[in-house]
Amino acid sequence: MQPRRILVVEDDAAIRRGIADALAFTGYEVLQSGHGDEGLRIALSAPVDLLLLDVVLPGTGGFEILRSVRSARTTLPVILLTARGEEADRVGGLRLGADDYVVKPFSVRELLARVEAVLRRSPERPEPVSAIPFPGGSVDLARREVRFDDGTRTGLSERECELLQYLAMNAGRAVSRDEILRRVWRLEPRGVETRTIDMHVANLRSKLRDDAEHPRRVLTVRGKGYMLGTA
Repeated sequence: MQPRRILVVEDDAAIRRGIADALAFTGYEVLQSGHGDEGLRIALSAPVDLLLLDVVLPGTGGFEILRSVRSARTTLPVILLTARGEEADRVGGLRLGADDYVVKPFSVRELLARVEAVLRRSPERPEPVSAIPFPGGSVDLARREVRFDDGTRTGLSERECELLQYLAMNAGRAVSRDEILRRVWRLEPRGVETRTIDMHVANLRSKLRDDAEHPRRVLTVRGKGYMLGTA
């Protein structure tokens, strides 16, 4: 099997070499760049499976690279490398479409775990979903409403739509509460109460006419999180 290829764009040579060595030792093929302009060119032209991207770079900045990658290669997974305490960078990156982030200084074990988790979610970043059919009706995410075959319609909040869309984009796997906080709520999960997610799930089940005791549309996977049902 062809090894996964990862592009590391990081201007600190020591950090970049350390990342590259750890990835290569684990079995990945690695491309490297220490400059934003070159990193952007490689990201847009080379066949890579994941981009590890520093936020602060000489030349083209990390956020601008992320914007360009999201426009040209919508399914390429991106993990940001951010400085400790720079919450605005992490939130801004997630809003621009980054799949995850790692805060400097980080351990090799943490970095490899994040890389493996992002690559494991799907071969490529899932495409957005605009409609979700289910027995007896469907969800129109663009109009933010649930439509039932009996003609009934129920409105959804923006957050409910974002949560449903993320679950639909990751159909077939359980999505953890921490991942939901990062990708839907755009919050760092450490120290954040996750009951608000459970409340949104309960509201969604009600609006989808899902059985609260034995749900079939928004499933709870014990010890893992939530996933979209197929029935």
